[in-house]
Amino acid sequence: MGRRVVITEGSAITPIGHGKKEIVKHLLEGISGVKKLRTDGLLSDLIESGVFGTVDYPVEYDFKRQYRKTMGPVAYYACQVAKEVLEASGLDNDFITSGRLGVAFGSTHGSPTVQRQIYKSFFSESRSKLSSIGAVDYLKSMVHTTAVNITKMFGITGRVISSSTACTTSSQSIGFGYEMVKYGMQDAMLCGGADEYDTTTVAVFDNLLACSTEFNDTPHLTPRPFEKRRDGLVVGEGAGAVLLEEYEFAKNRGANILAEVIGFACNNNGGDLILPNLDGITQTIRLGLRDAAIGPDAVQLVSAHATATKMGDVIEAQAIHRAYGDSPVVTGLKSYMGHTMGSCGAIETILTIYMMQEGFIAPTLNLDTVDERCAMIRHAVELRESDIRIAAIQNFAFGGVNTCLIIKKV
Repeated sequence: MGRRVVITEGSAITPIGHGKKEIVKHLLEGISGVKKLRTDGLLSDLIESGVFGTVDYPVEYDFKRQYRKTMGPVAYYACQVAKEVLEASGLDNDFITSGRLGVAFGSTHGSPTVQRQIYKSFFSESRSKLSSIGAVDYLKSMVHTTAVNITKMFGITGRVISSSTACTTSSQSIGFGYEMVKYGMQDAMLCGGADEYDTTTVAVFDNLLACSTEFNDTPHLTPRPFEKRRDGLVVGEGAGAVLLEEYEFAKNRGANILAEVIGFACNNNGGDLILPNLDGITQTIRLGLRDAAIGPDAVQLVSAHATATKMGDVIEAQAIHRAYGDSPVVTGLKSYMGHTMGSCGAIETILTIYMMQEGFIAPTLNLDTVDERCAMIRHAVELRESDIRIAAIQNFAFGGVNTCLIIKKV
């Protein structure tokens, strides 16, 4: 059976705010965080898509220099949400450094901003530029920079897992952290993901004709998950972190329990590395339900991956209908923020917890006319009051990786 696992703290930096109060306000009032793409003098002039889910407010960092020197922008995001979670948790330093707390944290690339500078130096004819690349540049850019900068800043000596599976990065992090605690490998896990503002990711999806381009002058009207006029995803930035603890440990120390993780599943389509797969996604959802030991009718809310790509939304809607019928309400939270890439699973989990706590379901933004190919499921088309007891958060990634995380109100 394994041990019970609960979420006791969470923090998110998102295009719709930093902290619960601001994020909930955006969800309740239907305010988008998608803005016009900044001109960077490099790729932006070559990209058709002109929108981005932007963190356009200052984030206050007070990190000591000894920690800052190995951090690129993505690690700043990661360490900030980790810091907020640990400070709010009430865990003492003896526990944090005891080996009983581990870290599961990742990003899509590491820091592409730093990587870009490294590559420019590599291909420069100037020997002085090449010699300017130091060890800290690698530490800023490496794919596990978020996880290890967190361990360094807080002296965490437990297990380190650093998933880097694009859109399932942080949902895998939470799932793998859940398994670590459930099966007694750790008593607590700090889990999440982050990604920074960078046009490289936009360029990749833009080249694949997967980015939104029709709403460049009205960025708040895109993305449009499940909607008839959707024209692609919007890349975003941000970070999310949650603290998982073994239930008895959390209860005995008087921790504030936000939700219980009751199920997790992760599998692969075993085929195409780009196109979503109906059988693979359906199987992941069913495995998540089996791990949670519940039937499909028990789930009241599905936070869909819902990127607003032409075929992705159709296949996801079909998979939801196969697994659940039309029982749960389905919402697409990326409609507020764009696709925050490696951080989306953690952010969407935190937003789902906020909705559980406050008793509402945020509608999918810009869902004016549901695509008839996605109409077989019960969409959240308007704000509604709801006592959500059990919710599922699902994410899918390039490489055919699928995740389903199921949480319960405690």
